[in-house]
Amino acid sequence: MIYIAIVDDKKSLCLTLKEKLSRFEKYEVLFTAQNGKAFLEAMRQARQSIEPDLVLMDIDMPVMNGIEAVAEGKLRFPNTRYLMLTIFDEDEKIFNAIKAGADGYLLKDEPTEKIKEAIDNLLQNEGAPMSPSIARKVLGMLTNTKQPSNKSEKTPPENEYNLTDRETEILTLLVDGLEYKEIAQKLGLSPNTIRNNVTKIYSKLHVTSRMQAAKLVKRQ
Repeated sequence: MIYIAIVDDKKSLCLTLKEKLSRFEKYEVLFTAQNGKAFLEAMRQARQSIEPDLVLMDIDMPVMNGIEAVAEGKLRFPNTRYLMLTIFDEDEKIFNAIKAGADGYLLKDEPTEKIKEAIDNLLQNEGAPMSPSIARKVLGMLTNTKQPSNKSEKTPPENEYNLTDRETEILTLLVDGLEYKEIAQKLGLSPNTIRNNVTKIYSKLHVTSRMQAAKLVKRQ
């Protein structure tokens, strides 16, 4: 069984999403909360029985927003994954969420099947799920980090990561939201070849997921 919590200040949205997710086999929504503070209290109580495997977290909420809640939740409940589900696609909010420890970032207009797929991929350690528009923003930040901000800073050389043209092409498709099978079909390669290339890409970037790559971008 996969245990889920939903945090959003719109109670009707929480109930609707809970109903939709509960239709999937092996999914159970343990609780909903309307702000970060209420979420942390619910997590404290859940710790005595069953903690959620994953939290769907909104950003803009009263009392305590989603970014603050994720940062605090990561410290208190490190075994739980946090998937942002929000209307915001602003760079600052995206990277503040990533910096706080969010494991994925989806927009609320994604269909329920896409949300389920993201949850499954995240819990199976198949990368950090993102809506395509969010992923493109992250890739844009990644490709722009090599420009010096001032002369005193040491900037990594243009070819520091040594990504080949093929690896760059795969990375681009990956952050556009395509799955390994879709990338393989598009490039005429096998899914195993794509998986091996993704492993090499992450190794060259010294990360293990797209989200960690974004954290690297933020630091630089």
